[in-house]
Amino acid sequence: MFLTLLNIVVPVFAVVAVGFAFGRRQRHADMGFVNLANVVVFCPALVFSALIQNPVSVTESWPLILAGVLTIVLPGLLLALFRFRGLERRTLVVAGMFRNAGNIGIPLMMLAYGADQLGAIIILFVLSNLLHFSLGLFILSKDAGRWQWLKNPNVWAAMLGVLLADHRAMLPEFIYTSADLLGQIAVPLMLFALGVRLSGGEVGDLGMAFRVNLAYLLAGAASFALVAWLLPLGNDWLRLLALSVMLPPAVLNYLLCEQYRCQPDRMASIVLLGNAMSVVTIPLVVYLTLTYL
Repeated sequence: MFLTLLNIVVPVFAVVAVGFAFGRRQRHADMGFVNLANVVVFCPALVFSALIQNPVSVTESWPLILAGVLTIVLPGLLLALFRFRGLERRTLVVAGMFRNAGNIGIPLMMLAYGADQLGAIIILFVLSNLLHFSLGLFILSKDAGRWQWLKNPNVWAAMLGVLLADHRAMLPEFIYTSADLLGQIAVPLMLFALGVRLSGGEVGDLGMAFRVNLAYLLAGAASFALVAWLLPLGNDWLRLLALSVMLPPAVLNYLLCEQYRCQPDRMASIVLLGNAMSVVTIPLVVYLTLTYL
C-alpha cells in the first residue's frame, strides 16, 4: 500500500516541484500567457473531451452534483461563524470554500481512483469553477459576481460535452481527437504553473495561516460527513468528495483577493501554507479512502 501511495502522490508533487524550481531560477519568467492559454484553451478542451469519453447522465448523477455543491457551500457557512483576528470574514470564507480542484484535484484523483472516474472528477471541477466565478466573486465584491460565470469557457465546454456525449456523430471524429490532444496538455501544465506561482510567494504570520488551514480541514471533514450521511452516494463518489474537501486552497483565491483588494498578503500566506500542508494531508486522505471506502 505504501508503494502504491507513493506512485499516486509523488508524480503530482514532482511536477509541482519542477515548476517551483523553475520559478526560483527564472525570477522574471512571465507565466501570464501560459496560464491564460490553459484557462481558455486547454482546460475547456480537457472538460469537453473527458465528458465525451466518459458520458455523464445529469439525471443519474444528481446526488454527486448536489453533494459537490454542498461540500463547497457548507464549509463557507461553517467558517462564517468564526472570526480570526486581523482576517476579514470574506477572506476566510472564500479560501475555505474553493479548493485546488484543478491543479491538484484532477491529476491526483485520476491517479488515485482511476481514469474511469474522469467524468465524475470533471463534474466536481466544473461545479467548483462555476461557483468560484459566481458566488465566490459575489462574496469578494458584490458588484462583480452575479453573471461572471457566463464568461467561463469551462462551463460552456461542460455543457457542450454533456449534450454531445450521446450524439458523437453530429461532429467529425477529428474534432474529438483534437480536443483530446489539447486537453492532455492541461493537467501537467496546471501542476507546473502551480509550482511557478508558489515559488514567488512568502509565508507571513505562520501561526494565523496554520490555524486557518486547520479550520478549513475540520470544516471540510464535517461537511463531508454530513453530505455522506444525507445523500445516496456510492464508494467511488465518496472517495472523490472526501479528497476534494481536503485539498489545499486554490491559488486563484489569491489572484482574486489581489484583484478586489481583499487582504491579498494574508491570502497568499494561507494558500502557500495550505499547499505545503497538503504534502502530509493528501497522502493520508488517499490512504484512508483506498483502505476504508
